[in-house]
Amino acid sequence: NRDLGKLSGSGKNPLEDPQIDALMAACQEVIDGKLDQEFPIDVFQTGSGTSSNMNVNEVIANRAIELAGSDRFDAEKPIHPNDHVNMGQSTNDMFPTAIHVAVAEGIRSQLVPALERFRDSLRRKADEWDQVIKIGRTHLADATPLRLGQEIGGQARQLALSVERAGRALDAVIELPAGGTAVGSGINTHPEFGARVAADLASQTGISFVEAADHFEANSQRDGLVECHGQLRAIASTLFNVSNNIRWLGAGPRCGFYEIKLPDRQPGSSIMPGKVNPVMCESMMQVAARVMGNDGVIAFSGATGGQFQLNIMMPVMGQTTLESISLLTGVTNAFVEFCSDDMEANTEACEAAVEKSLSMCTSLNPLIGYEQAAALAKEAFKTGKTIRELCLEKEILPEDTLAEALDPMRMTEPQA
Repeated sequence: NRDLGKLSGSGKNPLEDPQIDALMAACQEVIDGKLDQEFPIDVFQTGSGTSSNMNVNEVIANRAIELAGSDRFDAEKPIHPNDHVNMGQSTNDMFPTAIHVAVAEGIRSQLVPALERFRDSLRRKADEWDQVIKIGRTHLADATPLRLGQEIGGQARQLALSVERAGRALDAVIELPAGGTAVGSGINTHPEFGARVAADLASQTGISFVEAADHFEANSQRDGLVECHGQLRAIASTLFNVSNNIRWLGAGPRCGFYEIKLPDRQPGSSIMPGKVNPVMCESMMQVAARVMGNDGVIAFSGATGGQFQLNIMMPVMGQTTLESISLLTGVTNAFVEFCSDDMEANTEACEAAVEKSLSMCTSLNPLIGYEQAAALAKEAFKTGKTIRELCLEKEILPEDTLAEALDPMRMTEPQA
């Protein structure tokens, strides 16, 4: 409005340059957090966010009056919260604009770096454990061998895809409703206001904000937030899956898989001495569950809250989305610091499970056929012998051929 000449224009009570400077200075104080104590409004309020918007307008106006050397309690309000601070704006376009900016900034500066950190942590472990052979499991049952590095590498890929999903979550909120004012028509605002706001915010944040393509859609619906949080839900699903699989691989130490040694972080039981629990895995799983629940709030609010020209569930949608970003960021950083970076491979447990697995007979299929290989597996299970021991005992294949066929490392890659 300053750049468009509206504040000093021909409207009611135009401002002088010193007053405009005071108004800008008051805005900066709010940005810097110097006036945080002046914002007591609860998030659960009128569904447009008018309470919070007017709280901001009034704080800025009153502080600007003080900075201009006047009395903030002056009934005439030389700098007015509606006429000046809220000029060319409505809660209905500016509150969702603020939500989009906050969400995009949270994803860009908090969530994406955390996910990239987790991805890189798993990539390092995948490289470190690339020569550790272990047994695969499908349906929780023994399957063919793979390398522990391959398994963790697959999880690293999940995190890489999560980074991409976070990017799509950000893209869903780059259109800004600013400029639509009350119902999307842009009443009482300058024709360039929306584009100027988006360009200025893009310049300040480095995020490619643009003016909404259709202000009637942008004012009335919050589909962008629904789409954005859907990506956060997918990220939460990945984090749950990865942490739960790591938790299972660390189960033990004597009666579980124990293929990964998880770092000890706290005593696990008030009654069982020496017990240690996978606390970081379970922390991440709970956060993921909460974010999945939050997605239900967002979807419900998006579907039912938008009547005609306004969605009246915006405060809870904004708060819930920001909470999900904060939770995902915090638990991911904590998991890397206190778990994934310090995980160790239990090579002995991994290799022992491979040799005694009945699935070793799978590599014999091309040599002796499925039926004979299946019969060997059943006999091995019944007698307690390994596939290798039975094959040697029955002289099914020459020793060198058998050794090559039952080489678990060869089973982890396609063979010509």
